[in-house]
Amino acid sequence: MSKKSYPFYQVDAFAKQTFGGNPAAVVVLDHWLEDKLLQQIAEENNLSETAFLVALEDGSYFIRWFTPNNEVDLCGHATLASAYVLFHELRVKAISIHLHTKNAGILKVEQTENGICMDFPVVPVKEISSDAPIPHLAAVEATSLILELESEKAVAQFEPDQAIIRNLHHHGVAITARTNKNKDYHFVSRFFAPHYDIPEDPVTGSLHCSLVDYWQKKLGRNSFKAVQLSKRKGFLELEIKRDRVFLKGKAHLVIKGKLLV
Repeated sequence: MSKKSYPFYQVDAFAKQTFGGNPAAVVVLDHWLEDKLLQQIAEENNLSETAFLVALEDGSYFIRWFTPNNEVDLCGHATLASAYVLFHELRVKAISIHLHTKNAGILKVEQTENGICMDFPVVPVKEISSDAPIPHLAAVEATSLILELESEKAVAQFEPDQAIIRNLHHHGVAITARTNKNKDYHFVSRFFAPHYDIPEDPVTGSLHCSLVDYWQKKLGRNSFKAVQLSKRKGFLELEIKRDRVFLKGKAHLVIKGKLLV
């Protein structure tokens, strides 16, 4: 049986340089394949996310995201990677592109002089009480559990217990802290998602749709620079406007080829 090929890219998103940020796979399809096959492709890629794109007649695209074991409703870094592919590899001439999703509405991505800006929905946070066996934490409920630590150093030095984290929340657990006023960024974070077979995510764009709401309420400001303190590190610029958050970051192409199915 002959195989069909599809354009395939691997892009480091929210990265200052290659081999930083969060790598995502991007596959450009001419029509939707069966969900089982999409999941198998994502498992084969073995990255935290694989994004699939299908062009629509009006010049927009439909996007879906898969981890190695399931489909997710929203993913920031794989959307940034997809936007990079559309603007720089497929040479879409439009300044901005609309991306249709299954459960997150219509997203807008725009090419700017200093990176790609993504228009995402804010995911509000809600304070909750917690019996977590980790002391000195404030618990906040969003799509995941967000725990505030006392300092940037505490976030950087935190050693996760994956068994405890798995029991805290089925989506994942984030830790975050405000930085010193003399820093050129405002808060830091890390994110752990053992239920998705991701012990620590290098950069989590969708998480910042909640973190920006959390820190706006804490600090009373609408724009931020943030760093995700994983081993690879990720760098984000954020602005919140009512129920939308604008995430800006840079991306770097690492692999380009054909996926044979």
